[in-house]
This record gives sequence, C-alpha cells and structure tokens, in this order.
Amino acid sequence: MSLSLFIARRIYRNSDAGKHVSQPAVLIALIGIAIGLAVMIVTVSVVVGFKSEVRDKVVGFGSDIQIGNADAVQSYETRPVVVNDSLLAALSNYQEVKHIQRYSTKPGMVKTADSFQGMVLKGVGPEYDASFFRHHLVKGVFPQFSDSASSNQVVISETLATKLRLKLGDKIDTYYIQDNVRARRLKIVGIYRTDFSEFDNLFLITDLCLVNRLNNWKPQQVSGVELQIRDYDRLDATTYEIAADMDEQTDEYGAKYCVRNVEQLNPQLFAWLGILNLNIWVILVLMIGVAGFTMISGLLIIIIERTSMIGILKSLGANNTTIRKIFLWFSVFLIGKGMLWGNAIGLLFYFVQKWFGIFKLDPDTYYMDTVPVSLNLILFILLNVGTLLVSVLMLLGPSYLITRIHPADSMRYE
Repeated sequence: MSLSLFIARRIYRNSDAGKHVSQPAVLIALIGIAIGLAVMIVTVSVVVGFKSEVRDKVVGFGSDIQIGNADAVQSYETRPVVVNDSLLAALSNYQEVKHIQRYSTKPGMVKTADSFQGMVLKGVGPEYDASFFRHHLVKGVFPQFSDSASSNQVVISETLATKLRLKLGDKIDTYYIQDNVRARRLKIVGIYRTDFSEFDNLFLITDLCLVNRLNNWKPQQVSGVELQIRDYDRLDATTYEIAADMDEQTDEYGAKYCVRNVEQLNPQLFAWLGILNLNIWVILVLMIGVAGFTMISGLLIIIIERTSMIGILKSLGANNTTIRKIFLWFSVFLIGKGMLWGNAIGLLFYFVQKWFGIFKLDPDTYYMDTVPVSLNLILFILLNVGTLLVSVLMLLGPSYLITRIHPADSMRYE
C-alpha cells in the first residue's frame, strides 16, 4: 500500500478527522454527490423508459419494418402488392427477421345514431402476432382472424368506444367510399387501450379477408407485410439490406415494392424522442457540476484545516505530489460514500416505480398513465464511473493549493 493511500485511509477512518469546521463541508459534499447521482439515475431511467414505451407502442401497431406499394407512401388509402409464398420465403431467409405477417387497410367511418368517427380498418391474417393487443386488451378477446373467410368481428380502442358510446358485443355500422359507398356491420368482440391517442383514435382490427373484399383486390394482393426483427439496434442496417434487394422490384401486376422502417414512417415522433437525449445531457452536466463544486469547496476547507499536518509532512520530506495524492484519495473515499447513498436513493425510486407505479401521468398528454422506468446494467455502471472520474478530475486543480503551503509558516498555523 502506498504512503498516500495509507495516510488517506487513516484520516478517513479517524472519527475526529472532520474537525469542527470541515464536518459541515464534508456533509454538504456528500449530500451533493448523493443527490446528484440519484437525480442522474432517475432521469436516465425515466427518459429511457419513456422512449422505450413509446417506441414499443408504435412498433406494436405497425411492426419494425413494412414492405408495401411505393405508390401508397403517406396515404391510408393503400394500393396493393402481391405477397405470395415465394416472397414470404425470401423474407424469412434474412437473419435479422424474426416474424412476418400480412396486413391490409381500408379507411372509412364508424357511424352511430348520434355520432360518427373516421377510422382505418386494418385486416390481419392467422399468422398475425397479437401479443401487443392482447397485452393491452381491457375487455373481450382478440380472435384468431382469418384470411379466407370474413367473421365480421372487430377489435376497437377504448377511446373510440367511449366517444361513440359503444360497449362489448355491440354491432357498429361502418362505411367506406370507393366508387360508391359500401357499408359493413361489424360486431365488437374486443376493446383495447394503449393510451397512444394517435393510433387509438384510428385503428380498428378485423380479418384480412374482409378488408381485401372491401378493396376488391385479387388473390394474394394485400397492403403489405410487416417484419419483426431480432435486434432493434440493427433496424437501419436491416432496412437497408432488405431495401437493396426489394426496392423498385415489381410484382406480377406492375406494382413496385417499397421498404420502410418504423422510424421512416413516423419521422416527427422519433425526432421528438431524439430531442429527449439533449435533456438527459443537460441534466447530467448540471448534476455533475453541482456535485463537483460541492466537493471542491469541501476539499479546500479540509486542506486549509489540515495546513499544520501538511507542513509536518513536508518537513519530514514528503513532496507536493505525495501530499496531493493523500487528499485526492481522501476525496475518493468521500465521493464513494456519497455515491453509495446516491445509488441507494436512485435504485429505491426505480424499483418502487417499476413495481408499484406510484407516480402517475396524464395519458392524453404523455401516451401512458404511469411514469415508465428502464435502466440497464451498462448505463448504471457508466453513470457511476463517469461521476467518479469527473468528480476526481475536477479536484485536481484545487489540490494544487498544497504547493503554496510552506512548512515554516504552516506549522505555526492554528
């Protein structure tokens, strides 16, 4: 063990080491470190949780990647493409593709005796992964929809059901305008709630056969296919890989395929989520700054109070570097103690909110009814290592005060 570390540990363990002047300064420094780190943990966990929750809801409605007709971009009135067995087999050969499902859409209107609402009827087949909607189902069931027979069943959002005063088991009249007005009466068999108003106000889920008939499409024609991928971090790379093979390819009716991912389909939403990263950095810088400056003030007070000890060490032959290391090691011990308290506070908030959801949100504004939290091990470690390194680096400059203390003067200092 080095001399600097040995002396620093003795000072830290000495119950009288803080003295009367430095004890409040040390306490304030510890509180600053603890609060700063706790706020950083809470901030990162909330922002990461919020972004993950919003992203999962957008992906739940439309999957990670969609392949459709190039002429149908930015329009709910989709034009068909052929999706046959050979295309499905080719898509399944991509390593990152986990699941493939067909879909068709048809814009229309729901009308009741005293109200009406525009909507998009989305048809899905038997291969559809309904885990997202079943997770958010509040009433009824999400049936196994067919691509060969129409069940006239529909799953709607709780938002639409409330607006139109509908309940489970009701039959609703829906209207679609093409060459002429077409009507279909559908039975509500399930009601879901995601709190994502942009989509809750829009989508009704039914079987693929019904939507294809409303669109008068030929066999094997659908609006497109949705692809779920294994690793979202490889979304762009997977999109470009598939697009390189499929974009500008045509089906047997001359329709061109177009590959787009969820971020390209919802650019404004993901740009807004990207801005949240700036908020994280601002808070991190502020909190580390507060913690660092409280430690600087504490260290300066400790150095001034230990002036006589510094003089004795210099008279015994210790150089400035050795003495600076003593106080830097002492600061590391204090920072570590503050970080332990900060971790305890931050993790307490994280687990309490994760398990009990104490803090609530307005779902109409924030797309969810509770504050979401998510924190992985890597982010947690980086926060702790970054706080320790930055705090110690900020103390290097103030520690040079030791070089200005002369033995002859310091030993007379009281």
